[in-house]
Amino acid sequence: MPSSSSEQAYVPLRQRAEWADVRPVPQDEGPHPVVPIAYTEEFRDVMDYFRAVYVARELSPRALRLTTEALLRNPGNYTIWHFRRLVIDALDSDLVEETLFVDNLAKANSKNYQIWHHKRWLAEKLGPEAANDDHDFTRFILCHDAKNYHAWSHRQWVLQKLGGWDKELDFCHQLLEEDIFNNSAWNQRFFVITRSPLLGGLSAMWDSEVDYTIKAILQNPNNESPWRYLQGLYKGNPDSLITDERIPQLLLNILKENSYCVFAWNFLLDVLCKGLRPNNEIIEAVKGFTELDDAGSSDEDLPTRICSALERMDPIRVNYWAWRKSNLTL
Repeated sequence: MPSSSSEQAYVPLRQRAEWADVRPVPQDEGPHPVVPIAYTEEFRDVMDYFRAVYVARELSPRALRLTTEALLRNPGNYTIWHFRRLVIDALDSDLVEETLFVDNLAKANSKNYQIWHHKRWLAEKLGPEAANDDHDFTRFILCHDAKNYHAWSHRQWVLQKLGGWDKELDFCHQLLEEDIFNNSAWNQRFFVITRSPLLGGLSAMWDSEVDYTIKAILQNPNNESPWRYLQGLYKGNPDSLITDERIPQLLLNILKENSYCVFAWNFLLDVLCKGLRPNNEIIEAVKGFTELDDAGSSDEDLPTRICSALERMDPIRVNYWAWRKSNLTL
């Protein structure tokens, strides 16, 4: 929005010689508007003249300047953005200058769909040369709002269309070093290892990523994000989840230190249901913690014991754990 100083200095378009030949087009709200919007006189003035140039399809420098004034007052108006793109194409305007304008606008309106759509349009026209600047800009936005969906979506689009993969894994690592709970950074990391043309895909990164994730889980077992990430790493190869010796060892280490870790019990339940043959340590750990739950169940019925324990530990989702228990195949 314009500052108070710019509002005081505003000169109505009808008083500007440049617009003397244009007849403004008021908004048509019908003869009896039920709830008319209380527009400011400044906003009404700008929009009335915008409608005039829009109806006339005037693709001129002054029309471009008018769209700037209009967008500063309402950056969410998609019709203005659409018309601005028509004017820019017709005038072959400086796209770098346009990028500076939209970036400044986006800093104050970082969750505005129309602004991000316009940025994508600009990036497409500028090509690969825009990749670094766009990555720097989304980095700036994410430093202030780590979960900004628009910034993440734009960043992924730029990576796929214009490049910049070489530094992206390091960027994800940096974000996770700053905040290991940043689930958006975990999501981006998975996107990079599965989509980057430089890393060889998940099969090439799988072993090191499992180690990376286990380290993150041990750092804070009650952080759900790395547990979900670990499941994702095994999604395409569920057999390896059962045979990988790191998994039961991880679960034992966690449950010995934090026997009420819901995420560890949930993960153990999942791998048991997928066919993991538990060793004696796991059997004893489950029996020891669940001796008050399902005391009548057999020693081999570990999933039932775990579900009952989770009903007790996680009362918010008690109905879910009861449903899981009722659907176990013994």
